Amino acid sequence: MKQDPLTKGGNTATSCPGRIDSIGVMMLASTPSSTSSLSSSISSSSSLQGENRKGDEEFICREEEEGEVVSVAIVTIAEESCPSEPFGTVAHGEVAANESGVRDGDCQSKTNQSTQTEEEEKHEEGEGGEEGVKEKEEEEEEEMAEDQSDQSALLEEEEEEDDEGRNQVFVSDDNLGLSDSLTPGKPTLLNVKMKRKLDHGPDVRPFSSVKKHCKGSSYLSPCSLVPFQTTPTTFGDLRAANGHSAQRRRVTSGPPPSGLQDWLHTFQAWSGPERLLALDDLIDSCESNQVKHMMQVIEPQFQRDFISLLPKELALYVLTFLEPRDLMHAAQTCSYWRILAEDNLLWREKCREEGIEECLVVQRRKTLKPGFLHSPWKSAYVQQHRIESNWRTGDITSPKVLKGHDDHVITCLQFCGDLIVSGSDDNTLKVWSALTSKCLRTLVGHTGGVWSSQMSGNIVISGSTDRTLKVWDAESGECVHTLYGHTSTVRCIHLHDKQVVSGSRDATLRLWDVDSGECLHVLTGHVAAVRCVQYDGRRVVSGGYDFMVKVWDPETETCLHTLQGHTNRVYSLQFDGAYVVSGSLDTSIRVWDVVTGGCVHTLTGHQSLTSGMELKNNILVSGNADSTVRVWDIRTGQCLHTLQGPHKHQSAVTCLQFSRSLVVSSSDDGTVKLWSLATGEWIRDLVALQSGGSGGVVWRIRASNTRLVAAVGSRNGTEETKLLVLDFDLTDTQK
Repeated sequence: MKQDPLTKGGNTATSCPGRIDSIGVMMLASTPSSTSSLSSSISSSSSLQGENRKGDEEFICREEEEGEVVSVAIVTIAEESCPSEPFGTVAHGEVAANESGVRDGDCQSKTNQSTQTEEEEKHEEGEGGEEGVKEKEEEEEEEMAEDQSDQSALLEEEEEEDDEGRNQVFVSDDNLGLSDSLTPGKPTLLNVKMKRKLDHGPDVRPFSSVKKHCKGSSYLSPCSLVPFQTTPTTFGDLRAANGHSAQRRRVTSGPPPSGLQDWLHTFQAWSGPERLLALDDLIDSCESNQVKHMMQVIEPQFQRDFISLLPKELALYVLTFLEPRDLMHAAQTCSYWRILAEDNLLWREKCREEGIEECLVVQRRKTLKPGFLHSPWKSAYVQQHRIESNWRTGDITSPKVLKGHDDHVITCLQFCGDLIVSGSDDNTLKVWSALTSKCLRTLVGHTGGVWSSQMSGNIVISGSTDRTLKVWDAESGECVHTLYGHTSTVRCIHLHDKQVVSGSRDATLRLWDVDSGECLHVLTGHVAAVRCVQYDGRRVVSGGYDFMVKVWDPETETCLHTLQGHTNRVYSLQFDGAYVVSGSLDTSIRVWDVVTGGCVHTLTGHQSLTSGMELKNNILVSGNADSTVRVWDIRTGQCLHTLQGPHKHQSAVTCLQFSRSLVVSSSDDGTVKLWSLATGEWIRDLVALQSGGSGGVVWRIRASNTRLVAAVGSRNGTEETKLLVLDFDLTDTQK
């Protein structure tokens, strides 16, 4: 047999002589409330080969050098109709055996296999008979209903689809455009090319190695065939064997035409090739509604659930192309699809795509069946989806109010775990519990206002106008070290591991060891106050009132690059190891290459001081005193979105933070707004002070995955100084 280049070298599989076959996808609902959809489409190409051949099914998986592209070819060749079966092996010599002997022996083996499979299934059901079966079905349905509650958050957002074709998606010969696909002896080749996505790691797949076919009212499998008294040789015999004779659509226009039986006897007397010629002429003579009638009768016999027929690894690979919401739908199709859709590696990959880095260990009352486990990564995805939905649309309950610092300004804010640390110009820092809303302790020791702070675990570092830095233990409230050396206000600090860099109005930077309190290095070169600093453990980047941005090697205390271009003071910096981004009072934002020191892009659009920025994965979000927030791609220098419009801030943006899909910004107008990072659209206000517009200000915000902390107050006494804590985790509120 002449092979297609794609199938050369492939493994042969069990042949099924005497059948016409096509391959399709059928999604069957296992419960009355289940819905089924398959959003991914499979790109297929078909070719016809040979004539009057008994064939086999070949499965090839080939990787290409570029992109690790996998090509999958499934070849199905046969003459007449016989039930499909999973892949196996067969010698080519057997395919060339006598036609009638192979057909009779094969079809007889299919009948025996059908009967034997039914007996095995009956044996597996146990001696409990029908009662045992009913109990098992009820248990599975109950577990299905329990698991659906975890999926409801994803599924309820799915838009309603058209009723026609909603539950079934077919890739059949007709869909492939084969005009003579029903001609016996002609093969059908289906090529599917997919890019490798599943990252196989150490995780163990939690499903049984025994493959089970989908069961459904419309699914045809060898074990579901009704034993037939004689070997099916015609399409009518096959329909009767499958129990579908009653479903045939009968024409009720009147009595059968005269001579019908004679015509049928004549047709049956012809040889195979003569019948094919007669059928070709008959089809050409039919009208469209008559061809449609034939399709409605024939097509259901050749629908196949290819996922259950594929090897398990390949079936999982196909499912990686589905969106998470569609995987939820697939899990409701049948038991075997549900086992596949719960695969832990599959959901780990989906979580990585969504930026979820930790899985959850969820305890269940019981499992669906032995060997079936719920995926911790799926549970993490579902929980994260619920939390994000809460940020977007959840009811905003009354926030927890943490009152302190009297009427002073909260100048800096840190948030780590369940601890919140606020610094103020009242010379103190306060440690709060996000759970109890109580002030756990007040850190007293500075003799001047606290204007900068950093936090890692229980370690808090503060910089003050008293020219010192202090290292605190947040648990005990003890001052571990006081770091002396600067000769003016410590205006900015940045902590990395066990080292902290401080920038001062004395125009110098100092690198300190947190554990010992020792000053390791002093960096001099700025000619005016240092306003902002970044440190990644290898390079220090600083911006100052001298309009300069400098890149330092702290170990040698040398300035590697002086980045010149700004025409006014530099107030904000971001550094990701490859690019430096600086914001200035000259209204521009500049992107620099840290290796060459060259200016890559100048981002223009803001009208005033860029007071705050955040950079993640080449996406920059900037807040400006012109009351707008902008989203940039620093690789192209393009402004992706400007967060403004009818719901924009009415005063200067004071602070911002963004995640994979959301942006949170605060302003002097007394509001905290939530925006979509993808579209730039305003979603809603999370905080809106009653005194907003008349003195109420949101000075600082800090957000975690589940909480938002906002430091609010006023400069004219219209709003009391306090912290507002909003919780978006449903599980915490339920506790």
